[in-house]
Amino acid sequence: MSLLGAPVVLVTTDGAAGCQGLTVSAITSVSDDPPTVLVCLNRANRSHGAFLRNGIIGISILGRGHDGLAGTFASSRLSAEEKFSQGTWRDDVTGAPLLADAPVTLDCTIDALHASGSHDVLFCRVRSIGLHSGARHGLAWFSRRFHLLPAE
Repeated sequence: MSLLGAPVVLVTTDGAAGCQGLTVSAITSVSDDPPTVLVCLNRANRSHGAFLRNGIIGISILGRGHDGLAGTFASSRLSAEEKFSQGTWRDDVTGAPLLADAPVTLDCTIDALHASGSHDVLFCRVRSIGLHSGARHGLAWFSRRFHLLPAE
């Protein structure tokens, strides 16, 4: 699976169950009408329950200069407070934290869940899309390393 290239995104949530976030590469578009993406979360991850209880998910698609932040959010040793102390954050319609300089952000509600093995597949309805006009690269994970993908 290390040779299956994938986007690098931060998924975040906030609400009654608290503010949490992690780095994932298991994300894909499902439908454009209604706009829906899926995100796979390991049920053993300490933030898993917060995503389900809050019912909202912010997706920040990463780009140039975000590899350090991706590493930070992938860490199981750091608290949510330590993770969110890095980067500049904003919110949109749901209140989920979104990385202000991410090339693309998706503000979503969790509409459905399907359990599969060790993971839950979250079907997320996109409520708002943010585009960062200065973004020129996307960040991908391939062969256990980050790679920049040019937008042109």
